[in-house]
Amino acid sequence: MTPPFDFSAHAGSTAFGAQPRQTVLDERTAARILAGCARRHGVPGAQLAVHRHGEMLSVDYGVTEHGTDAPVTPETAFPVGSVTKVATATAVLSLVADGDLELDEPVGCVVSGLPAEVSVVTARQLLSHTAGLPCGPAAEDAGQSAARYLARVCESGPLVLSPGAGFSYSNAGYVLLGRMVSEITGMSWADAVAAIVLEPLGVPVDLVGVPGWAGSGRALATGHSTHALTGRIRPVRQSLCEAEAAAGALALSALDLVALGRLHLGQGLPAVLPPRLAEQMRAVVPDAVPFGLARGWGLGLAAFGTAPHRWSGHDGNADGTAAYLRIDPDGGQVVALTCNAGTGYAMWCDLSAELRRHGVAVDDQLTFPGSAGGDPTVARLHRAGLRGASPDDLRELCSGSYRNGDVEYRVTGEGPHGLRLSIDGDEAENIVVHADLTFSLQDASTGRWSIGGRFVRDHSRRVVNGIQVGGRLAGRRIEALV
Repeated sequence: MTPPFDFSAHAGSTAFGAQPRQTVLDERTAARILAGCARRHGVPGAQLAVHRHGEMLSVDYGVTEHGTDAPVTPETAFPVGSVTKVATATAVLSLVADGDLELDEPVGCVVSGLPAEVSVVTARQLLSHTAGLPCGPAAEDAGQSAARYLARVCESGPLVLSPGAGFSYSNAGYVLLGRMVSEITGMSWADAVAAIVLEPLGVPVDLVGVPGWAGSGRALATGHSTHALTGRIRPVRQSLCEAEAAAGALALSALDLVALGRLHLGQGLPAVLPPRLAEQMRAVVPDAVPFGLARGWGLGLAAFGTAPHRWSGHDGNADGTAAYLRIDPDGGQVVALTCNAGTGYAMWCDLSAELRRHGVAVDDQLTFPGSAGGDPTVARLHRAGLRGASPDDLRELCSGSYRNGDVEYRVTGEGPHGLRLSIDGDEAENIVVHADLTFSLQDASTGRWSIGGRFVRDHSRRVVNGIQVGGRLAGRRIEALV
């Protein structure tokens, strides 16, 4: 059995208030916590890895696919979705370290054939999601090559923001970074990330959505859809298009994620990522406000917790899977969770709370108006709501259509608590708008309230001209403002 970790040096009060805590997390306790959280949220299989000062604790739970007896082991690979961006960013900064790329050089100097408004954005802006690119086209419209994907992005309309003006989460930005890596190295993105980042870390390279990639031969977890009310669990297929590989194709274990995170502890592995560039990955970029995702964003990693943003990391979701990576450079800690159900975020919230009670002070909880811990009541949300605004005022101020590339966000005034929001025609969900134009959103299947996003106001015109959901900024369509 793995020796217990002594977390007493970090077990005091945190931003969450002083709580009585155990100061030891051993393998048996970690396994019990992981299994309990997975069962509560209908997750068939999961892995948890915690690293501190050279010691590793790793536990796993369940099966790779519901209804089978194929066990999750420490080696099982889970599609980690957007955590792939951390590996892509690491490869980009490794090229910067070698002098092959400059962070503030226009991407048009590396990738030819881009429209003028895209060719002037920089790698720094792409890494921090401040380049103004839309998220990206739907998988069926994306094409199979990065070049065609980027052409489709450019056809979908103008930038959602002027480069450097603010934050809008963009898969397309990381597809463009992957294209830059390929142009500079003469290799595919997959081969380059394998050679520059993963193989030096001893991490097997497994991918989803990339036909012909041989992989390591280890077991790959199947994603699942879990219905919160009925408990029904169904396997789902991965649908990532090949063109988006640089934004979301990796399949990794929790131990692999820890290996990636350890580049940010101490001197890391300078041959892969020099410490000065590791620090730039974590350092918050001014005006990068990823509302609802994190407290801030660096060049590839999000900043979590209270100032000065002690924890960094990234979340990832593939089809029916989820992954969470958290890094505490000052405390010498890395925490990683992988799981194979779409309820991964709720599981992570429970798991991180359990870890805090056992001395692993993961600090990434985001508060929102009306929330005093747990799910806010509708009455409390209304008390925190937009003061003096009638339902008619809200409809006039916020309803309409907003677009980010091909994605439409539609706000209507038909909700029982105010407004409703639907994304690309999906089932509309109730929202409550607060005094600062942020809003809470009610999950249609569970009734649970959470951070929804925010409306963005053009103060010169005194109108709402944008909405930010999941970090993505969408502009209001002109006809909705008439």
